[in-house]
Amino acid sequence: MNFKIIAVAAALLATQSFAIIGIGAHYAPGFGTSMKAGPKAVVSKNSNDISFSHEGFDETMQGFGFKLWIDLLPIIDIEGTFNIQFGSYDASLYVKNPTSGAENEIPLEIELGGTPFAKANPKYVAMNGDLSITYPITSLPVIRPYIGGGLTVFANSFVLNQAYVSSLVDDPTITAMLQEAVANGADPALAQQQADKLQAAGEALKQRVQEKAAKESIKTSIGGHALVGFRLKLPIIPIAAYCNFKYYFGGEYPEEIDPGHMTLEVGGGLAI
Repeated sequence: MNFKIIAVAAALLATQSFAIIGIGAHYAPGFGTSMKAGPKAVVSKNSNDISFSHEGFDETMQGFGFKLWIDLLPIIDIEGTFNIQFGSYDASLYVKNPTSGAENEIPLEIELGGTPFAKANPKYVAMNGDLSITYPITSLPVIRPYIGGGLTVFANSFVLNQAYVSSLVDDPTITAMLQEAVANGADPALAQQQADKLQAAGEALKQRVQEKAAKESIKTSIGGHALVGFRLKLPIIPIAAYCNFKYYFGGEYPEEIDPGHMTLEVGGGLAI
């Protein structure tokens, strides 16, 4: 009986185990990408009492993605991939009382249009769509190594920076609130009144930032990628696992972003 089991197992391993088409999902961290922090700076042309700053990040960007692959063609295979990656950072408005000099921090939360994230700490979001042609090594029955490359469409969100916030302070309503708040100068008798008016101006600016960010479009650009990876699939079972390492080139990014260009895709899916 043991010999029969061994013979059947050997026959299965000798059988071509790879599918015609597959679809899967994967974890897709991005490596080496960093964002520069912005120093605290005055953002109002009409008052020195409202400032803004944002932090940066220097870590692995978390991400996930989806993949469709076709093994049917002779010599080459084709993959289509969509990935989304993100890094979070803090951003705040600072409202200073011109009389006491005390500062009140207003943390900002925004919702980015065109991304699947709700209102939260600001995020830099990078999305890409890859069309890859790969050359597989088909002599192995269970594991299928390959190398390849192809075209990438990049889609990146904006960074909430001083220039962006400063452009929103020119809103007539906010300008009038700032001018009213500082109209009487540093009068100690009006310190609390000034503080309340400046706080209201800061909250109005926060709301303006949130509304504008939700309407902000994602910026797209074109580049490419090279990849090396493998798929693993046992015979008969219609499930496959895969792992890809990709290096990207080209594309356009916000000036605060230093892209790492590297992504790992580890996942699996249905292989028919």
